[in-house]
Amino acid sequence: MQTLYVLETGSYLKKEGETLVIVKDKQRVETIPAAGLKQLTLAGRASISGAVLDFLINHGIDTVFMTMDGRFRARLLLDDSSHTALRQQQYVRLSDPVYKQGLAAIIVREKLENQSRLLLRRASQYGRPELRTVGAQIRALRQKSMDSANLDTLRGLEGYGSRLYFSAFGLLLRNEDFHFHGRNRRPPRDPVNALLSFVYTLFTNEVLNGIKSAGLDPYCGALHEIAAGRPSLACDLVEEWRPVAERLVLGLVNRKAIRPDDFVYRDEQQRGEGQLPVSMKPNAARALIAAYQRQLEEQLIYPPTGLKTAVRWIIHSQCRQFAERLTSGQMYTPFQMPR
Repeated sequence: MQTLYVLETGSYLKKEGETLVIVKDKQRVETIPAAGLKQLTLAGRASISGAVLDFLINHGIDTVFMTMDGRFRARLLLDDSSHTALRQQQYVRLSDPVYKQGLAAIIVREKLENQSRLLLRRASQYGRPELRTVGAQIRALRQKSMDSANLDTLRGLEGYGSRLYFSAFGLLLRNEDFHFHGRNRRPPRDPVNALLSFVYTLFTNEVLNGIKSAGLDPYCGALHEIAAGRPSLACDLVEEWRPVAERLVLGLVNRKAIRPDDFVYRDEQQRGEGQLPVSMKPNAARALIAAYQRQLEEQLIYPPTGLKTAVRWIIHSQCRQFAERLTSGQMYTPFQMPR
């Protein structure tokens, strides 16, 4: 077992011998071997015992706390001083305005390219000229991103590209039971946005794992500004994986693996403290996570090697490449989705 997700709201994780036990309403929900656990993710109002916390710390297990709408809350950080020299190099490079601007521009350029590719591919599949028009508009922004005068201009272009992209995203839905009228978050107000937020957070967590394995500081990035609690580098490096996350959501919705009654809906009068307008039921969250895990095992051609490689290990390889490029002073090359 590599990763454990605890999704039952109000559940409690405790340790018994060599097993972890999920308890809810004083009833055992599941018993899982503790051996082999690499990451623990607790969603919603799940909690852990002191014995479990000791186990997580002693075994260096990455532990993430998130809301049921996919918003990152906190992470259990363990002390690691083995990568001090690399992190010093990271701080030096990303303090250089020219290097930082160039890196941020490459991240935006490739994000725009991946968004454009997805829309243009689906335009041909679905016979929707509107998708082709928006895809072409986004592609036209790529050159502007490389010519942008400063980071503020670049961030504005990235934001405009995202608005264009999500203005057409609803046309990618092939399930009449779901609708999308634009991106909303914090909190998401409809099922599609709830799915997107949750999957984005899952991919960001995997990028964070890769960043930590490479020895980098996840809070020092280029495109995303440094802010308290924001893993700016992870936010930078997850940009190239957003189309993969979006394809996963589209696949679940369009194949009708997720249904409208898999969500709980609350109007403003019905919401208690901490409750969301829309939230997934645990069974839907489990189905989403299972699809996400399958997505991480999907094999794609990885250009640096020319070999078919699981998405999970491409993510980790990209983080290592980022660290190597920082050390050499070269520019990072984001992963580009196959045509």
